[in-house]
Amino acid sequence: MKSLLSNLKISVPDKIYIKDPESSDLGKRIIEHSILLIDEIGFDSFTFKKLGVKIGSNESSIYRYFESKHKLLLYLTSWYWAWIEYQMVFTTFNMPNKEDQLFKAIDVVTKTIEQDVTFTHINEVVLNRIIINEYSKSYLTKEVDVENKEGYFVVYKRLIMRLRDMIININPKYKFASSLASTIVEGALHQHFLKEHFISITDCNKDVTPTDFFKELTINAIRR
Repeated sequence: MKSLLSNLKISVPDKIYIKDPESSDLGKRIIEHSILLIDEIGFDSFTFKKLGVKIGSNESSIYRYFESKHKLLLYLTSWYWAWIEYQMVFTTFNMPNKEDQLFKAIDVVTKTIEQDVTFTHINEVVLNRIIINEYSKSYLTKEVDVENKEGYFVVYKRLIMRLRDMIININPKYKFASSLASTIVEGALHQHFLKEHFISITDCNKDVTPTDFFKELTINAIRR
């Protein structure tokens, strides 16, 4: 499996960036250290000037890759969802049982993340924390409709549609497959956040995972 993954390239919509950060050592350092810095100080406090200090490069060099920190966040979130999508497709491929396939897909999108050694410049565990804490800032903007038309969220939507199709495969008569699929993906982030910060309003803890919750929610919903 490691040899198969060694040639894997996660694709991000090219309109998000000016220059592909995967095309150079500097670009990879921008991605690597932006993840670490956003995790350390939060997206609101993050600036290209601070990132430039971290990587020992001029602020202007970062603008050659991304026109704004918003676009950088869009890149990071798109990369994350493409990585999750790949895992979903890879682990569910050729599973004959439709319910097992759906449960495996729910596992992938709701689990606690472990680091993937395939991408040495990206710490997926840290990136996952950013997604949990900051993802909504990538689309809760005045420009969301324009950016959606430009295809910035295509990977995220494609992931949800894959999950939706698995739900429909089990129960074609279920009327809320898209709503349920998007609830699983978004809700998992929310439950992980609550588990860390607002434990009194979630049943998820060290013994009960968001995966447990969403598997039960899903199967009860689609079997009615």
